[in-house]
Amino acid sequence: MTSQTTVDTTGPAEQGPAVASGPAPAKGLRGHPWLTLISVAIGVMMVALDGTIVAIANPAISDDLKASLADVQWITNAYFLALAVSLITAGKLGDRFGHRQTFLIGVVGFAAASGAIGLSDSIAFVITFRVFQGLFGALLMPAALGLLRATFPAEKLNMAIGIWGMVIGASTAGGPILGGVLVEHVNWQSVFFINVPVGVLALVLGLVILVDHRPENAPRSFDLPGIALLSAAMFALVWALIKAPEWGWGDGRTWAFLIGSLVGFALFALWEKRVGEPLIPLALFRSVPLSAGVVLMVLMAIAFMGGLFFVTFYLQNVHGMSPVDSGLHLLPLTGMMIVGSPLAGAMITKVGPRVPLAGGMALTAAAMFGMSTLDTGTGSGVMSLWFALLGLGLAPVMVGATEVIVGNAPLALSGVAGGLQQAAMQIGGSLGTAVLGAVMASKVDNDLAGNWADAGLPPLTPEQQAAAKEAVQVGVPPVAPGTPEAIAAKITGVAHDTFISGMGLACLVAAVVAVVAVLVALLTKRGANPEAAMGGAHI
Repeated sequence: MTSQTTVDTTGPAEQGPAVASGPAPAKGLRGHPWLTLISVAIGVMMVALDGTIVAIANPAISDDLKASLADVQWITNAYFLALAVSLITAGKLGDRFGHRQTFLIGVVGFAAASGAIGLSDSIAFVITFRVFQGLFGALLMPAALGLLRATFPAEKLNMAIGIWGMVIGASTAGGPILGGVLVEHVNWQSVFFINVPVGVLALVLGLVILVDHRPENAPRSFDLPGIALLSAAMFALVWALIKAPEWGWGDGRTWAFLIGSLVGFALFALWEKRVGEPLIPLALFRSVPLSAGVVLMVLMAIAFMGGLFFVTFYLQNVHGMSPVDSGLHLLPLTGMMIVGSPLAGAMITKVGPRVPLAGGMALTAAAMFGMSTLDTGTGSGVMSLWFALLGLGLAPVMVGATEVIVGNAPLALSGVAGGLQQAAMQIGGSLGTAVLGAVMASKVDNDLAGNWADAGLPPLTPEQQAAAKEAVQVGVPPVAPGTPEAIAAKITGVAHDTFISGMGLACLVAAVVAVVAVLVALLTKRGANPEAAMGGAHI
């Protein structure tokens, strides 16, 4: 590969290529593609792990710091809000100042914020530093994809993203297991302190191995009004999705934020057409494969994260498993993602993304249909079958959709493309949890009173019924202290049956979403990645 590459800064549908000087082929450790992959994977592992590991620590944090339920919810919400709102802007920072620099700043900041949380003695400090974790995590994630995009040529990018996706999948699914072990045998602070040595390792490897790849036509200015408009729109959307279960989907506040987000996105689009160097060149979306990849990532996250949200309650509250045991029961899902991601990368390299993506979403739909049949008597073998099928379906989608988005964007916008990929996944996960949560709430609201009466249980007051519905939505039997054993058994049976009927309907909705995603997958195609920096000796 020559050191001269052509980079199209105007997007896939516009003309005007500019010539940029690419780096010379890597020599030694610095810039080695596979070592670059290892380096960024270690940093990304921290962020992916933190998405699920902290949930296990929340009860212990609540007890130790005397936090309310609302405070504990903000431990998750503050992190998610900061991450989701900042991702695209953080990707642009990488395009402007270099992905190596933003990745290393993200690693240092994320590790430092994690250590600060472990040292915190109040819930206010924990929530504050969770915001910083989200902001630094947003710097780190798109930069990792930008580095891979610039380092690997097209024929190797799928495999690299496959391994990258394997790390994210394993870290996300392994979080509850590791979190349970740490909280049970050490303390809740260890859940955060573990990021410090991992961050130091990622920093050292990054300083030694990573090479910055900035095209000559990298953006020189910063679209501050665009950042403000996009951030406000993203905040309004994510805030509405977070608060909708509490406020209700028909509440005026929910609709005010949803409408506000639409207005914000519309104003952002109008502004981006006028500014010289926009935050997101809208011409990017003239690429049908890139747009399909973004939509596909949203739909995948709705089906996966929304459906899996209730499975954890099913394992712990219906089957009575500990957090560690429930994490172990999800190992078939984790294992198939670990095995399937690099295999999916190799398959996509050979045949392109369209068939693997469509097939992966079809398997995901089948798995969600299967999970809709789970009940109180389902054994571990049947659960493992559906969980393994889900992991097998998700692997090519995680890899392929990421490659479609990042590979179909020009190198000068690889950070923005990485931010789009991550933002799509975060918003899809939030949508899945909110929408499928509303499905669950509606089903419980419709069925609980009838099931309660059919079991011959005494009628509830309106206040008791409201509290019972809230408990049943997460699979918890609303058994008051001192309830006779026979009555408690009936209440438990009603609660579990009602929860399972709601979970079954939620999984069916997730399956339908996955079927729609099969059709979207047919619009994708391989990214050309013409400006990949390395073609040479080390691959």
